[in-house]
Amino acid sequence: MPAIKVLIVDDSAVVRQVLSGALDEDVAIEVIGTAVDPIFALEKMKQQWPDVIVLDVEMPRMDGITFLRKIMAERPTPVVICSTLTEKGSETAMQALSAGAVTVVTKPKLGLKRFLEDSSDDLVSAVKAAARANVRRLTTLAKTGAPPPVLNTPKLSADAILPAGSAMVQTTETVVAIGTSTGGTQALEVVLRALPRMCPGIVVVQHMPEKFTEAFAARLDSLCEVEVKEARHGDRVLPGRVLIAPGGRHMLLKRSGAQYVVDVVDGPPVSRHRPSVDVLFRSTARFAGRNAVGIIMTGMGDDGAKGLKEMHDAGAWTVAQDEASCVVYGMPKEAVKLGAVDKILSLKDIPQAILGKVSRKN
Repeated sequence: MPAIKVLIVDDSAVVRQVLSGALDEDVAIEVIGTAVDPIFALEKMKQQWPDVIVLDVEMPRMDGITFLRKIMAERPTPVVICSTLTEKGSETAMQALSAGAVTVVTKPKLGLKRFLEDSSDDLVSAVKAAARANVRRLTTLAKTGAPPPVLNTPKLSADAILPAGSAMVQTTETVVAIGTSTGGTQALEVVLRALPRMCPGIVVVQHMPEKFTEAFAARLDSLCEVEVKEARHGDRVLPGRVLIAPGGRHMLLKRSGAQYVVDVVDGPPVSRHRPSVDVLFRSTARFAGRNAVGIIMTGMGDDGAKGLKEMHDAGAWTVAQDEASCVVYGMPKEAVKLGAVDKILSLKDIPQAILGKVSRKN
């Protein structure tokens, strides 16, 4: 496989040097150049077009957001945003990611060199994830204006987090559990905006860093008929409500009598993520069983595949987004390989599946 060609665009000489060194250490990546601002970057890109662009926001002559929009309009290319302005779900982060960036790495204002050196593995993972993204699909979804950050963390089992319990044979309400990652925030917006106010209660894990989920949920709530909110410990799952797991914490489904609630808990990363789709899906299998629908959507890696298999084996109806409509066909692919999926659907058909209007027969 040819190396991933990366162009770094940042007005800081220190950042360019440290990023170049960190990325060049991986044999799968080749830094083909650096640029102090987007104007210089465009000149270099005329000579050799990169596979991935690592892009700052605050730069002279042209800001990163304007440059990002220009690239996505003229020649869509995977972009990783690396900026101090994208901290804690800021408006800048929302703008950058909604314009079509694959993911965001937030630089601290102090201790920058040490941070970049210590986070080199995360940066490498971000670049590799971006290189695999279906950026043309991402650009199409970006017109809806939703961001797709990615968070990678070490693997661990979900067993230590899940409480004991069992599902009721039947309840009057259906719970829909959705898991997604790269490209998922845009895909989620497409799905949720298509739902009427009266739809099943929905619980969502979207891989996002801490604080991003609050801004993301608020944005969706302003756009959708359904209520969308960042989940809090003890929130009830209700028809017409969407609960999104907070970044940096796990969310589990539990049952209180015949009602469903969520637990928001601290804990180690599971399947390299916190929040983890596997944690949500496995708790849904345990407490909702056949009363649930599981949906795994666009994303890199395999988080959620094993949990969806547990939902499937517990009697839930399980759905995977198809390859053609995914930005990254990773998580759905792994779930299909495990035999965890009852139905493969395009993004546009998933809202109808949530509403129970898609046949469950293959």
